[in-house]
Amino acid sequence: MTKIPEHIGIIMDGNGRWAKKRGLPRTQGHREGLEAAKKVVRRASELGVKYVTLYTFSTENWKRTTEEVGFLMSLIKKHLRNELAFYAENGIRVRHIGDISALPTDIASEITDIALETAHYSKTSVVLAINYGGRDEILRAIRTIPAEELSTLNEERFEAYLDIPELPPVDLLIRTGGEQRISNFLLWQSAYAELYLDDILWPDWNGDYLDKAIAAYQLRKRRFGGIT
Repeated sequence: MTKIPEHIGIIMDGNGRWAKKRGLPRTQGHREGLEAAKKVVRRASELGVKYVTLYTFSTENWKRTTEEVGFLMSLIKKHLRNELAFYAENGIRVRHIGDISALPTDIASEITDIALETAHYSKTSVVLAINYGGRDEILRAIRTIPAEELSTLNEERFEAYLDIPELPPVDLLIRTGGEQRISNFLLWQSAYAELYLDDILWPDWNGDYLDKAIAAYQLRKRRFGGIT
């Protein structure tokens, strides 16, 4: 395959609905969603995708029940530690985007530790958007800009204040589960992303579905506001 996107963002939607259709608890949907993420990330690494950002837990997800939030936090913590062999096998560097200061201390520490332990891997960076919101990232960036710099601020300089300044623009933004919105995900980075909306619920996704999304992306003509 040629013309591989450098950065793919994925809104992994449909875990709860997948479980409900099967008479299972929502927690089982999240577990299956985790397995789907591994399949997709493995395929992305094989194809040479440099960045995959997974919308793992949004700033709005705190509105869910205490039980579901607690389960998601524990799943994140367990997954990060238990998948070290997976990261090594696939050359995956784990990174975080979002407000880490508002996460439980043990979760924040685990994220920081795994990021350090995988920092030497260079094949694919998997960026976990945990306690992330696009608006929140932009607001937090604005609050750190020195007042004397505002009058000369440009886009390139503003990006230096984002959570991962070197994170390239999203080339392909995938949303599963049939919804047709971006839900506050990577608002700055997705300004010219190609959208791929799929009805398949996230737990059913795998590397073949990623291939299909990339094939659709390769047929697009990206003009970035120009004519040709």
